[in-house]
Amino acid sequence: MTNKGKKPATPVTKPFLTGTPIDGNTLKNALKLLGEMVLIGLMSFLVCTMTGMDNAILRIIINVAIITLTLYIFFNSGTRLGTEDVARGEILYRRQGLNQPISESERRLCFHSAKGFIIGGIAAIPLVLLALGLALTARETKTTAGVLPSWMDTYLPREEVGGALVSYTQAEAMSVIDVLRIIVRICIMPWVSMVGSTNRSGMLTLERLSPLVMLLPSLAFGFGYLTGKSMRARVHTEIAENARRRKRKETKARKARAAAFKLKEPEKLN
Repeated sequence: MTNKGKKPATPVTKPFLTGTPIDGNTLKNALKLLGEMVLIGLMSFLVCTMTGMDNAILRIIINVAIITLTLYIFFNSGTRLGTEDVARGEILYRRQGLNQPISESERRLCFHSAKGFIIGGIAAIPLVLLALGLALTARETKTTAGVLPSWMDTYLPREEVGGALVSYTQAEAMSVIDVLRIIVRICIMPWVSMVGSTNRSGMLTLERLSPLVMLLPSLAFGFGYLTGKSMRARVHTEIAENARRRKRKETKARKARAAAFKLKEPEKLN
């Protein structure tokens, strides 16, 4: 049997108090989100290094899946916080209706549409600043000299040979830009792996767009936070639907008991 003829449940919403964009937990939530960004970035880096492959199509598919899963995790994290803030607002609304005192700090903790984006923006500041430093100084990487074979070591002390091969023996010092590039690429490794390290022009474009890439988890968190109202409405709808279902079941059972009792009544004598 199918439920094609079943009417969809009527959405049930509860009034709640609205908070402010910034509250006493904003910094704490932002630091927590930043920790999640760093942790998930490191996990993505490890997964990408373990699943690296030469097949471009498979590499793109795997990294798109990693990026999608990562954004989904941050979206769910925002949804969870938004749902909690709406629930807090509903409790305070009921307390307000009972003329119970509500502090301003409590009211500020309630749901506000901009709160998720502000928390995400604050959390992303350190990573975006690193990416911005790389984006403003990024240059297309050049091919460096290769490594000399070991059998050439015996010829290097000779002046006429060592002088010609000096570029192979002198290591280039690591600059600040190189350090920024390493950090940023680790944080956005699925994108780096998808573009390919040998694609120098593509990597340059990615490095210049890296501040925007760094903001994607924050945006996912912010949009997830906005779903807090609909998630609470879904909870209330399910509760109301279960109550109606339980009431129909009890009514049906009561009628069945009444019908069984009538059948058991002895027939009256004429």
